[in-house]
Amino acid sequence: MRVLQIGSDRSKRGILFSGTPAASRQKAYADKFGHLYIIGFSLKSDGAKSYSEGELAVYPTNSVSRLSYGLDAYRIARTLPRPDVVSVQDPFESGLVAWFVAKRLRVPLHVQVHTDFLSPEYAPHSLRNRIRVIIARFVLHRASGIRVVSARIKDSLQAASYKLQATPTILPIFADIERFKNAPPDAALEARFVSFKSKLLVVARLEPEKNVGLAVRAFAESSPLGHSPTGEAKDSCLIIVGGGSERAGLEALAARLGVSHRVFFEGEKDAAPYYALADIALVTSRYEGYGLVIVEALARAVPVLSTDVGVAREAGAIVTTEEKFADALLEWFKSGPRAGELKDYPYKSFDEYVGAYRDNVAACCVPSEKRHNTAQ
Repeated sequence: MRVLQIGSDRSKRGILFSGTPAASRQKAYADKFGHLYIIGFSLKSDGAKSYSEGELAVYPTNSVSRLSYGLDAYRIARTLPRPDVVSVQDPFESGLVAWFVAKRLRVPLHVQVHTDFLSPEYAPHSLRNRIRVIIARFVLHRASGIRVVSARIKDSLQAASYKLQATPTILPIFADIERFKNAPPDAALEARFVSFKSKLLVVARLEPEKNVGLAVRAFAESSPLGHSPTGEAKDSCLIIVGGGSERAGLEALAARLGVSHRVFFEGEKDAAPYYALADIALVTSRYEGYGLVIVEALARAVPVLSTDVGVAREAGAIVTTEEKFADALLEWFKSGPRAGELKDYPYKSFDEYVGAYRDNVAACCVPSEKRHNTAQ
């Protein structure tokens, strides 16, 4: 099976750069598919270059502007062997381009949905999100196969009465839970935070939809202070792992609330050593399709306090509302669980996940009546 995949991940740790964990995952997919060609939206300034490894071939668009992503992607697609199916990472701008490419090549379209774009919080977030909801309706209606990462998204699509040709299949994201479960403590990291009795952790992109300001405010309102012999508050701290456009604003917020000496911005780092250190993880997102951080933390037996997003409920997080987040955190400090338990994780191994993913994409290549009969 030849699969052409179109996506928009421009991260330096993403698919477009050989040797990254994301690229390694794509190599595993390619081995299962037979051939995997990836066209990734990118700007010339990103510095991405085409590369191939075995059955995997990756082609950045190297566009002069975002406006030419679609045209450049189609230009590249025309130079590649005709695929059996076009798969796309989202039903938004990338999905629109993938639909056009699939239509021109006369092959089925497989659409993945990783974001709960029908959440009440999504469209009001920005004009771009409102436009994306409209695009998604158009693209999903024309998809031969739809993969969603959680029951929440499938339920949202069904509640919206979308006129779909394909029944969405729930295929959660793979998390290397053994790596998080068995990650050894980092002695240097432990030494930095040894003076704090309770260590709260946020792992997130510092962008508006992640709502990290809620974690800072809840921490300032609810965390016990206590004092060291020198008079500094030492009972608890908040560690924030991740980068993004809101970092400066969040630092200013921590200063205004008087907790900047207990809030630590670590930047983009491997989260595994921080899970090994944490007493609780906070997830404050306004919407999530899945919620990988929830799964990673619980796999390490770290309890999670989360807004009602993604797989929070079924995975085993403590779920609360944004309005009651600070109260729920205070309750955790008083008597909350000191260990978390991951529930309902579906995969025993990465190979099992890759096989399920291959089967999900391959199902698009069978006649439509058979797809209907075998849809989950």
